[in-house]
Amino acid sequence: MISFENTENAFKSKSDADLNRSYWLFKLIGNPLLVAAGAAFGPLALKVGFKGLIKATIFRQFVGGENINDCSQTIDHLAKFNIGTILDYSVEGKESEEDFEHCVQETIGAIEKAKGNVNIPFCVFKVTGLARFAILEKVSAENPLSSQEQAEWERVRARVRKISSAAAQAAQPLFVDAEESWIQPAIDALANENMAEFNKNSVVVYNTYQLYRHDRLQYLITSFEKAQSGAYHLGAKLVRGAYMEKERARALSNNYPSPIQTSKEKTDSDYDTALKFCIDHLDRMAVCAGTHNEKSSAYLVKLLNEKGISTNDKRVCFSQLLGMSDHISFNLSLSAYNVAKYVPYGPVAEVLPYLIRRARENTSVKGQTGRELSLIMKEKKRRAAL
Repeated sequence: MISFENTENAFKSKSDADLNRSYWLFKLIGNPLLVAAGAAFGPLALKVGFKGLIKATIFRQFVGGENINDCSQTIDHLAKFNIGTILDYSVEGKESEEDFEHCVQETIGAIEKAKGNVNIPFCVFKVTGLARFAILEKVSAENPLSSQEQAEWERVRARVRKISSAAAQAAQPLFVDAEESWIQPAIDALANENMAEFNKNSVVVYNTYQLYRHDRLQYLITSFEKAQSGAYHLGAKLVRGAYMEKERARALSNNYPSPIQTSKEKTDSDYDTALKFCIDHLDRMAVCAGTHNEKSSAYLVKLLNEKGISTNDKRVCFSQLLGMSDHISFNLSLSAYNVAKYVPYGPVAEVLPYLIRRARENTSVKGQTGRELSLIMKEKKRRAAL
């Protein structure tokens, strides 16, 4: 039985200095007031000369580098421990056609870098890097588009298809990230049409299912049925979600029912049910379990053992974010399971929204920061006793 309590394995890749830096960082982001202040003043801090401080602390913990070449050191470092890298150009929320085309080229560049490299099993992109938020919102709401907007939407579709086609030609699996619920229908439509085209024989394109939403388990099942009728394989990346506070606040403000589950227990239950569904249908699916939850990770290990599925079956992967939950990633990889870390990259100013989201997630998810800190302290104590 796999254990996630082995801190020697969990922090095998970290020097004492790395461990101390992580300790103080998690201490800081465990403080909601400091996180709120950082979110409010982060952009200003960059402008007045604090880029070096941000880059040496939170950026270094959670980001691979400012460009794709900077990520090479992280890729090689993780590979020493049999952990793959998911290259993620983490620039989002852009509004110009020039920015969108740049994101296309960056993502295709990541695919080219990953091609044939076993240490980079996946690439990923966010549709908000390729399209205006407003057009995604309008398409998602099924509101009529003007002729100009229709042409804009077709350009978005063409960008996603261009990336998916490059991934198919490189035989490089590709994740389409999930985003806010009020733009997700447009993202789902893009993911589904590209899965239908490029997943005929095996999974290239994966959609992402956020199980902290109460409707996503059923949507996963419906997506599988649609794939069956369309004679293509379904790619499913399962996550809990990263927009909880934002989703609840918008629902309250606009007076509609929150899409978020009413309890963490319901989220956990749907997540594990989704895992079982995927493993039960693995002949026509591939699944990536994107989770920082020990119980869900152990449950997937149990499912694989019960089904007699090899630990290194390419259709199943575990994934965690760079800089978080190393006790899960490293203990799984040392037991020969397929594990990959999300490795975001991009200019410091451009990935600031991602970094703020990570800090808020650690603050808002019950026990997350405390769990990271307790494991780091346990390892510091173990090393001190040597």
